Amino acid sequence: MSWQSAVACWLLRKQFRPETLKPHVSVERARAYSASRIRRQRVPAGWRLIERRLRSDAPLRGEWLERSDDLARAAPMRTILYCHGGGYYFCSPASHRPLVFALAARSGARAFSLDYRLAPEHPFPAALDDALAAYRRLLADGTPADSIVIAGDSAGGGLALATLVALRDARDPLPSAGVLFSPWTDLAVTGGTIRSNDGLDPMFCGAAIGRAAKLYVGGADPMHPYLSPLYADLSGLPPLLIQASSTEVLLDDARRVADRARAAGVSVQYEVWPKVPHVWQLWTPFVPEARQALERAARFVRIHARERVARPLAVDSMAR
Repeated sequence: MSWQSAVACWLLRKQFRPETLKPHVSVERARAYSASRIRRQRVPAGWRLIERRLRSDAPLRGEWLERSDDLARAAPMRTILYCHGGGYYFCSPASHRPLVFALAARSGARAFSLDYRLAPEHPFPAALDDALAAYRRLLADGTPADSIVIAGDSAGGGLALATLVALRDARDPLPSAGVLFSPWTDLAVTGGTIRSNDGLDPMFCGAAIGRAAKLYVGGADPMHPYLSPLYADLSGLPPLLIQASSTEVLLDDARRVADRARAAGVSVQYEVWPKVPHVWQLWTPFVPEARQALERAARFVRIHARERVARPLAVDSMAR
């Protein structure tokens, strides 16, 4: 455990964990905290960031990180469709730029970070519908499926996995791989580490996970496979990379998915990193474990996604 990771854990214990100890989830406070933590993130050299609306008749927005020169954007590239974390009720593409920028630049892939609709205003299946629409729009605009990786962290990691399951069930062309950082895959909250890592996790108390789940679950069955992909049939999915922390309360969400996916014949690279925060990859470049984890994820993307020529996503409007 690096001293930088120890500092990150200390800061989370002081600033974020006290909020999760409260008996009720405050959507407003969580969103305000997320907004206050957004720092000006330098776009990697040779890249540009563009916020775009996917189409005018749906509440789908996101951010493209793509090569800044026309020649580079016409060359074969990989594509990452990224789903940010935040319990399905807070955070945004802007809050996750450090992670997405680093993953894209290290893998040489353009990235589309999806600004999906948030709970409780938009409970399940709104986020899944948005992720499916974004992926299908990529295909419709000429992005080959085997050049795409679906990735996400925390709730976004569970959403990325649920998207893979729903695409397989619909017999859509599947992307080349999935990358899941500290994924939240069980909104029924049955994992043993919810209790055993309570107090060890610098970010969450165990009880907060169940309270947050109710916001997105709404009136649905929390074990629905598109809501909690832990309970899905995982056969036929593309290769998965799963990274989780040894001390996070969601460790069992990652471990059980890795076990069940392997049992279903899926190629799984499962990594448990010692004593780092939940989604420590967000702390790049300050925390060395974040840089190392993202380099491993970038290598996974390069191995599994083919470089293909694809047009940028068609847009109806653009906003800053």
